[in-house]
Amino acid sequence: MNPTDVITKELAPWLESCRNKGRIARNTIAVGIVVLDHLRRRCPVKKTDVLSGRGEIKGARGTAFQNTLSRYGIGYQKFLKEITTRQAHQDGQRLLDALAWGEKLKGIPSPARDAVISNAIGLLVHEANLWTQRQHLKVSCDQQYSPAAWIGSILDEAKGRSGGKVEQHLVGAKLEARHPDIEIPNYPGHAGDVQTGRAGDFTVGSTCYHVTATPGSDVVKKCAANLAARLHPVLLVPRQQTEKARHIAEDCNIADRVTIIAIEDFIALNIIEMSTGQQQQFVSTLADILKRYNRRLESVETDMSLKIEIQ
Repeated sequence: MNPTDVITKELAPWLESCRNKGRIARNTIAVGIVVLDHLRRRCPVKKTDVLSGRGEIKGARGTAFQNTLSRYGIGYQKFLKEITTRQAHQDGQRLLDALAWGEKLKGIPSPARDAVISNAIGLLVHEANLWTQRQHLKVSCDQQYSPAAWIGSILDEAKGRSGGKVEQHLVGAKLEARHPDIEIPNYPGHAGDVQTGRAGDFTVGSTCYHVTATPGSDVVKKCAANLAARLHPVLLVPRQQTEKARHIAEDCNIADRVTIIAIEDFIALNIIEMSTGQQQQFVSTLADILKRYNRRLESVETDMSLKIEIQ
């Protein structure tokens, strides 16, 4: 193999191995850029040069990360503010392993090596640009269908893209519209309850709301912790996940003490109630909720393709 072909030969299968349902996560694209930037500045590298004591790729957070993206023409505000997933750091180590931590590039003269690595980074920059150019989610509010059907179509379109962010921010926007005199907190979708000191995604009075696209035992255990703290847990999941959530709650012996509601019904009921109270069309109430949703999304997330438009 020609030494100058090494990165191209290794990068393509690495990218394919990182795909999930045909997509490559932003965190993985970003970690590939950070790894190759390390090799561009120093090649080969030692593990201590690139890995932190916790096994994370150095330069994956904060100003250093944002400067790296900016150096290659990527606006981190629209793409990614920092690498947040453990999987991305593991993906980065796999890429370093594939390149033998730069040993496979040793035989390439310095100017040519820089050009080869820059070309590989360019491939990842292209992937990053595809992310930032993705179209917004769209909902068609056909008057023949119910508000619950409208919300269901949003959740269907968001599958494989949102990682639960759409669900969380829709519920946050609905609570904000329903309770204008109460401050509804707004956190990024990846911010864990323990990390932020929260009892759940949203707490209003003595009610604690948990929002998830894929319910599991962890979220039900949080509901049990709410009960111990004298909070009433409400678990909000997509309609097709409600039975699964109930079964898990039964296994944890709290099925009769937790309220489990489909996200579609939770938001639709309020659209109907608020529309009636304000004497306006359902679509106008939904438009107000989506305006709040888009504003909340802009405040804490980086993937603006998750914004929602009515078409």
